[in-house]
Amino acid sequence: MIIRSVDFFGSCVRAEQYPKDDLPELVVAGRSNVGKSSFINAILNRRKVARVSATPGKTRLLNFFLINSAFYLVDIPGYGFAAAPKTEIDRFAGMIEEYFSITSKLVHGILLLDIRRTPSADDLMMYAFYKNNSLPVTVVLTKADKLSNNERAVQIKAIRGVLKAETADELVVFSAKTKENVDVVWRRIEATL
Repeated sequence: MIIRSVDFFGSCVRAEQYPKDDLPELVVAGRSNVGKSSFINAILNRRKVARVSATPGKTRLLNFFLINSAFYLVDIPGYGFAAAPKTEIDRFAGMIEEYFSITSKLVHGILLLDIRRTPSADDLMMYAFYKNNSLPVTVVLTKADKLSNNERAVQIKAIRGVLKAETADELVVFSAKTKENVDVVWRRIEATL
């Protein structure tokens, strides 16, 4: 996909702040330290659309980005380890649950997993959410540049087994650093838009 424009719609907490048009939305989810901001910047071919931080868990709101005036990319707060007190983490969870329960424009889910780790209980819950809601899901295995090809093959097999991923579910090996498979991610997204 050629990215002609990326416009920041806004950071939202409540449903009344969400976009009011009928454009489709795709959501990016993953653990706080999975490289979500780096992934977003890489696929949008921009450096500072999503703020990259050395400290995981900096996304605190639902961030809506309007892409090519055609659809929204929704960046939700990371789950798992986050640099926030429990009360704030509970607030994140409530905000995310509200978004998922209200939006009717969600057409694609992207689940980011660190290729070096096996999926956590939270990862499995997010994957199950996508599947239970009949959403096309793209599982993106980030930080692939940190492993050899042999190590990748071992991890892909292990991750697929833990996820109990359907054969049709492609696990996309990805590196924000080298931009490996940005085109594959876009092909998956474009098929649902």
